[in-house]
Amino acid sequence: MRKDCGLAASGDGWFVLNARDACWRDRGPRGKLCHFEEGQDFQQLGLHLYVLEPGQPMSMYHWEADQEDFLVVSGEALLIAEGEERPLRQWDFAHFPPKASHTIVGAGSGPSVIVAVGARVDSTGPNWGGYLADETALRHGAGVEQDTTEPEEAYARFPDSTPTRYQEGWIR
Repeated sequence: MRKDCGLAASGDGWFVLNARDACWRDRGPRGKLCHFEEGQDFQQLGLHLYVLEPGQPMSMYHWEADQEDFLVVSGEALLIAEGEERPLRQWDFAHFPPKASHTIVGAGSGPSVIVAVGARVDSTGPNWGGYLADETALRHGAGVEQDTTEPEEAYARFPDSTPTRYQEGWIR
């Protein structure tokens, strides 16, 4: 199905979709997001493609009830996990079992492209997880001042994302 922001799935059957043709989200100071699931969340597995400039957080520091995994496809990033910093570079893979606290922030001298995958067993509803106040995450603009389970509170300082089309150069 064609939308103003690009192509999106029109049903729950199989499909092939090139990231350059998919709907994207401009998340302002939180980078760009290729939203393969625009208008229809996948039932068992979420998959997103993030483009982060240096200093842009992928998310606020959090833990989830389900597993999450990340693969740096290009560029550099900074992983904050369990309160510790770890640099990431191209082809680094980061795995997070349920309840492991984490976030990723763009780093280096240019954009980073990161594939994010998460299970969908408990990813929605009251027991999904939570945002944690963490000094390291706060120092990198990726933390909350107070623990919360409410995304609206955690992201209150950021503008809403806007649907947009892919622009040449975001991914290579």
